[in-house]
Amino acid sequence: MKYISSMIICLSIWTFAPFSEIHADEESDARMALYKKSAAITDIPWEYLAAVDQYERQVHDDPKKGRVTAIEVDPMFWTGSTGEMPSTFFPDGWGADGNGDQKIELDNDEDVLYSIGKYIQSYGTTKEDIKIALWNYYKRDLTVQTIMNTAQVFKKFQTVDLTNRDFPLPIQANYSYRSTWGDARGFGGRRIHEGTDIFANYGVPVKSTTYGVVEMKGWNKFGGWRIGIRDIYNIYHYYAHLQSFSEDIQVGDIVQPGDQIGSVGASGYGPPGTSGKFPPHLHYGMYQDNGKNEWSFDPHPFLRKWERMAKN
Repeated sequence: MKYISSMIICLSIWTFAPFSEIHADEESDARMALYKKSAAITDIPWEYLAAVDQYERQVHDDPKKGRVTAIEVDPMFWTGSTGEMPSTFFPDGWGADGNGDQKIELDNDEDVLYSIGKYIQSYGTTKEDIKIALWNYYKRDLTVQTIMNTAQVFKKFQTVDLTNRDFPLPIQANYSYRSTWGDARGFGGRRIHEGTDIFANYGVPVKSTTYGVVEMKGWNKFGGWRIGIRDIYNIYHYYAHLQSFSEDIQVGDIVQPGDQIGSVGASGYGPPGTSGKFPPHLHYGMYQDNGKNEWSFDPHPFLRKWERMAKN
């Protein structure tokens, strides 16, 4: 990422945030108000500004710093006393006054959002224009795809307050699981197990745990029939060894917690159609993207938490 400084994400930002429900609602309302104001004066739909901000929340170690939004711009590319943006973007600098106080401030939410909106607007206001603007800003395909998908999720649900989660199997089903992340695996070469196996009978429904967009669907020699869903927190949710997909699920579909995406099976460990090399189960994996790299982390604590939530 060329114009935004990125640091390792702290996963607790979204999993165990110490804010009360009232605080979260107030923050969500404040964010929406800023997005919609900036959208009105830049002609960039609010969901794209919200999606850029949402993405930035996941790639900074301390994204708040007393502000409502989390977008951080390198001072050397900001106009005014702190520097200037390269002339390939704006000859007179990049920052703009978003609140009418005759100041252009890096730590002012309205100035930053307005500047982002004006930058995107310089390319146009269609979906394709916005996509091109984002690519030129971030120089990374996965980042652009994540932001565009997040925007569609926000547009569908008309809110940024999307914190509900669900357990991937019906609570009433006969299933069992334990922490297996990091265990050794031999098929296809020496590697570690990057997920949690939830054992259940063939055909048990598999559900989306989160809000997100279907990014991948099809065969993988390790995971068999699998589906990948990327959520609004830059996390890729991997559902593998499925027996089948839900009939209407397609790449690009927007899902929410509880939507059925397939069923438990034992597919994988070979060419398309291979099945039965192990007991039926759902392999559930989670992969975090920080704007530069993507890595696996243990989903077991989250599954336990979502299981308790579903039971209650």
